[in-house]
Amino acid sequence: MSEIYVSINSALVKYENASLHISDLSIQRGFGIFDFLKTINGVPVFIDDYLDRFFNSIKEMSMDINFNRETLLNNINSLMAKNQIPDSGIKIILTGGYSEDGYTSTQPNLLIIQTPFKLNPDNFNHGINLVSYSHQRQLPSVKTIDYLQAIRLNKFIKENNAQDVLYHNNGQICECPRANIFVVMGRKIITPKTNILKGITRKRILEMEIEGYEIVESDINMKDLSSFDEAFICSSTKNILPVFSIDNHSINQGIIGHLTLKLNEKLNAMISEYVN
Repeated sequence: MSEIYVSINSALVKYENASLHISDLSIQRGFGIFDFLKTINGVPVFIDDYLDRFFNSIKEMSMDINFNRETLLNNINSLMAKNQIPDSGIKIILTGGYSEDGYTSTQPNLLIIQTPFKLNPDNFNHGINLVSYSHQRQLPSVKTIDYLQAIRLNKFIKENNAQDVLYHNNGQICECPRANIFVVMGRKIITPKTNILKGITRKRILEMEIEGYEIVESDINMKDLSSFDEAFICSSTKNILPVFSIDNHSINQGIIGHLTLKLNEKLNAMISEYVN
């Protein structure tokens, strides 16, 4: 692979030549949405789910588009055919468009970026430590390009010997900036229900069945931290990652729980079946 191309408004452009005008609202006001999916052996995994969410974000943001689902799929397929990167990440970005007054939305710009990506299965064994922070994202059901708080907290995360931050809203657990969270409490495997982005990996886990356990959506509070038997985060780029601690409070003595292991096996099998 000598060159990587991106798609800008259905035109394929070399990565190094790709650009937007400074009047775009993504630059002027941080206005835009995106979605991200991975490909394995040239297959875009769960792509229909991601496109459903992307078009829902368009609707929620009242963006006036001049393309449909078929056009977007054709653009993705054309880019994949051009780049020939079987294992990759594909980011679809829709900006607010070029605005004369730097405030009024106009015709959006559609960008599709493909880069090499392959999940490292060893990451599962390493797990993750989280530090909590009280913050509620604007428009939590929409995947916007606004990651201001998440990036601002990078120093805070390192200072607390963690690898990521867990948002809570006055004690009610929400999500990580780029992942959903599940916790095990007794016979329930719970993921937060309100004020979160409903991730695609989260959706697939909610569809699973574990004998003797319920997998449910329900509000969770930080005050219940000592009752967490297991915890894990999930996303497209992580699949499932065990959470070993939150705010230095050890979960399951820092050992990967049997339910986390079982759900990870089920998720990997589900992805393999989809790809094959």
